[in-house]
Amino acid sequence: MPTPDSTNSASYRLTVVDGALPAGFFSSANMEPDLTSQQEDLPVLQELMRREPLFHSAEFGTTRKDFERMTASSFREVGASGRRYSRQFVLDGLEKKFKNPIELVWEVRDFHCFKIAPGNYLATYTLVQGERVTRRATIWRRLGRDWQAVYHQGTVVEP
Repeated sequence: MPTPDSTNSASYRLTVVDGALPAGFFSSANMEPDLTSQQEDLPVLQELMRREPLFHSAEFGTTRKDFERMTASSFREVGASGRRYSRQFVLDGLEKKFKNPIELVWEVRDFHCFKIAPGNYLATYTLVQGERVTRRATIWRRLGRDWQAVYHQGTVVEP
């Protein structure tokens, strides 16, 4: 196994153990995980529901300064396209986008939150934007009374 080097993220090859799944495996009734939020996390769930979809809540602002405040300095995103985005790139795009904002109606389904560490939560939901359906995941970190997004990912749901 290669030794990690923080200055070099070169690719490497390795031997793994894998196998084929039997036909029909993905039609199993128990495929979907239990996404029930814990009772003690319901207040957090309510707070995070107000903040999602990330970058689209006028309540928390639409300026670059607002977006800087709501994202950790180490924020990263993987878009529904699979592309990886730096915080700087996301902030630059949002700044341009919100110079001429428009109002849209989207649908959020199946919103859940899961505590992953003290003060850190994974929020997941399905976002319906017309014909486009994506699964979204944001890692949120509580900072006093406020929240910062650390990581966000969108994945297109195939029809």
